Amino acid sequence: MDIIEVIQKRSSTRAYRPDPVEEEKLHLLLESMRMAPTAANRQPFKFIIIHTAGKETELRRIYNAPWFVGAPIIICGCAVPAIAWIRRDGKNYYDVDVAIAMDHLILTAARLGLGTCWITAFDPVAAREVLGLSDEVEPIVFTPLGYADAQPGIKKRKPQSELVAYEHW
Repeated sequence: MDIIEVIQKRSSTRAYRPDPVEEEKLHLLLESMRMAPTAANRQPFKFIIIHTAGKETELRRIYNAPWFVGAPIIICGCAVPAIAWIRRDGKNYYDVDVAIAMDHLILTAARLGLGTCWITAFDPVAAREVLGLSDEVEPIVFTPLGYADAQPGIKKRKPQSELVAYEHW
């Protein structure tokens, strides 16, 4: 499957089989995350791998949906803003860097036949408590990871003409 096919076929998974994710596949996902481009190559992040078995109640404090803990693994992309690149006007790129790395991981998961779901509507206070994050670390995004237990729905996307401008706005 080429990259365009992977992008077109990737969808948000909200039902997972209990089958474990093979270590080799997890390693490939983490390697694709590691190789993602970041501003000034700072890589201001750490990704936390959480095995859900036995932690369902605690994890549902972070995001209260049964399917969130239905996957065998949940991954949290966390930023370390203090080591991220900052543009001259003060914009810190830590959130962009984490998003790019998570996108690489999610696309690799799709290529390997694994389901994911981009989650940012989580409770950051609960995430800090459950994951033991210090004040210097910010949780940015979560995804469950596992084998889908349902067929993907139809993707709804705006036409390119609504999303692209040439030369100026």
